[in-house]
Amino acid sequence: MPLPSDLCGLLPDCHLATLIAEGAVAADRPVEPSQIQPASLDLRLGRRAWRVRASFLAGQGRSVAARIGEFAMHAIDLDPGAVLEKGCVYVVELVERLRLPDTVEAVANAKSSTGRLDLLTRLVVDGGVEFDRVGPGYAGPLYAEICPRSFSVLVRPGMRLNQLRLRRGASVLTDAELAALHAAAGLVSGGPAVISGGLGFSVDLMPGTGGRMGWRAKPHTGLIDLDRIAAYDPAEFWEEVAGPPGRIILDPGAFYILVSREAVHIPPGYAAEMAPYLAMAGEFRVHYAGFFDPGFGHAPAGGAGARGVLEVRCHEAPFVLEHGQVVGRLVYERMAALPERLYGASTTSHYQGQGLKLSKHFRPG
Repeated sequence: MPLPSDLCGLLPDCHLATLIAEGAVAADRPVEPSQIQPASLDLRLGRRAWRVRASFLAGQGRSVAARIGEFAMHAIDLDPGAVLEKGCVYVVELVERLRLPDTVEAVANAKSSTGRLDLLTRLVVDGGVEFDRVGPGYAGPLYAEICPRSFSVLVRPGMRLNQLRLRRGASVLTDAELAALHAAAGLVSGGPAVISGGLGFSVDLMPGTGGRMGWRAKPHTGLIDLDRIAAYDPAEFWEEVAGPPGRIILDPGAFYILVSREAVHIPPGYAAEMAPYLAMAGEFRVHYAGFFDPGFGHAPAGGAGARGVLEVRCHEAPFVLEHGQVVGRLVYERMAALPERLYGASTTSHYQGQGLKLSKHFRPG
């Protein structure tokens, strides 16, 4: 059954399944049901990868394959498993390809576990002039650009490092609509609702259990096999951020896992994307894995929401980050229809009700 002609908003799981059945999303291997999330589709790594000299976009009228021919240093077969080394740039073909209707566009982002490993992963498409953006009517292959920033990783075909949302028409809430939704559903608790171009959120730098305010990636570590869950000792890869409460000094080039002060709520009929705060706010970036699915922090009988984990990288100069400082914003979008399944409704949701938490590859501690 085709999509209803009057749909407007982010497409939920049931409509994603329809587009897959119609061939708008295709693959040599059938799309697995577990790839379909409440408001997104997980994308799988294919068998071929290339180590490239530099990050690139295809550019108008040009294909990714042609640009790989310009910049590739060597090809890599992922079938036996391959190591992507820290500090290097790779392009990997994805299993999925698109043939979108003229009314549907797409946006991609890294999955939560990908971002928490400081594994910069962006979607690249033929004719693309922006990362992670696919225009209406696009027909062609998909590629992931992967740059491990803190840890070298072992990858294999079929691994899912990024995800795709499909959108028809305008879906982003205005500030007035967002304020009305907050009044009705309580989008944030633990702090005031700062609404300006989205819902602002701040950082929590009051020590939690054991005096820990966050985690900082160690500079020289071992390899992480992305198939191994709860397998690694955090102490071998991370050092705890501790010290006087309420303030840390970010070191240039360092990567931190911190947590938001506010608990966030995404009602079932909406989804959100984490967007970076204004560059003038400081020498850091808070944005790696930015999709928040319908039902994040939601409980039918009401609840306090869930705090957002912040993946923070400092830029050129040391920067003082203080408790309660606004560091980012959530841009809310309306769903075209309610999803059949909310975030956290299955055992594959590792981060529902989260606090300060590393990726699923590390043992709880």
